[in-house]
Amino acid sequence: MKMSAAEISQVLKEGELEKRSDNLLQFWKRKTCVLTTESLNIYADTQKRSKGKELKLQSIKKVDCVERTGKFVYFTIVTTDNKEIDFRCSGEDNCWNAVIMMALIDYQNRKAIQDFKTRQDNESASPGQQERRMARSP
Repeated sequence: MKMSAAEISQVLKEGELEKRSDNLLQFWKRKTCVLTTESLNIYADTQKRSKGKELKLQSIKKVDCVERTGKFVYFTIVTTDNKEIDFRCSGEDNCWNAVIMMALIDYQNRKAIQDFKTRQDNESASPGQQERRMARSP
């Protein structure tokens, strides 16, 4: 899964994370990750040649359960369908959890502004409806 030029120019962080597998034994597997302004892309290899998994920021509810041990920082990404994905990164690394959280907040702010502007445009396009609302106001 090659990233487009637009996606590459919007890279916020790139590097290694360990992801806990979903199977019964729950091994930690090293992944190459690329965080952009729109998604977290997770690859099995460092060259990003393998088919990656794209976790869009719109599908992330929150970054949760941050715990520091001597060697690692552990955190959980909770998706909008309440799936929990566990990650860990080296405590020495500029940790991913804060960068992902900031990207998520930035994404949510951009979406809120876009939604507000869309609502304003819709209201200004139909002035008769605006007058009816004003007439109903106390």
